[in-house]
Amino acid sequence: MDNRHLVPAAVLAAKNGVKFPNESEEYRIARDALLAEEIELRRHIERVARQRRALPPGGEVKKDYRFEGAAGPISFSELFADKDTLVVYSYMFGPERERPCPMCTSLLSAWDGEVPDIQQRVALAVVARSPIGKLLAFKKERGWHHLPLYSDLTDDYSRDYHAIGTGGSDEPAYNVFTRRDGTIRHFWGGEMGGVTADPGEDPRGAPDLMPLWTVIDTTPEGRAPDWYPKLSY
Repeated sequence: MDNRHLVPAAVLAAKNGVKFPNESEEYRIARDALLAEEIELRRHIERVARQRRALPPGGEVKKDYRFEGAAGPISFSELFADKDTLVVYSYMFGPERERPCPMCTSLLSAWDGEVPDIQQRVALAVVARSPIGKLLAFKKERGWHHLPLYSDLTDDYSRDYHAIGTGGSDEPAYNVFTRRDGTIRHFWGGEMGGVTADPGEDPRGAPDLMPLWTVIDTTPEGRAPDWYPKLSY
């Protein structure tokens, strides 16, 4: 899709025709201007997604990483099951942590109900460095039903794919892999962090993977710099 041939966003916004009870003319003018920007944002998200899909082949995965899941030991290649694409989220729940990262937990809680849908298209694995028993106990505590949790038995995967930070600390990581003609390759990984953050904003990727922030961004309060999700309230 070439955006040069699209109807200008302002024209589409003007055709929208939506009004809400008792709104002022000033509100409608500002809202239509915002709608045009939202249309442009949608188009930019799709441009970025097309550019991502067009990436050349990534690095070959030459190690057969080992994990342990609820059913026992499993290799990296087996995580694909019958799919050609594998999404791996690295959960900040390393052995030095008594409790997992609240932000990661909020994200995964939102994903849990989506897992059956995601698995219609791609394979999914949530990897952490704590023992599998500890991971499964927290899964039960949290009431998760579908998230496939795996323990990185050697830390090799976590180290190679940027889930271990300076000094051995946990880091969240999101990576996508492909299996084509028997060859497994890295397709894409999130690379937005502290060095790519804009002034006054928390480091985060785009699009944001957390539904929490998508909802909060639609409110007048927006994202508070001093508030983050907790494991309990």
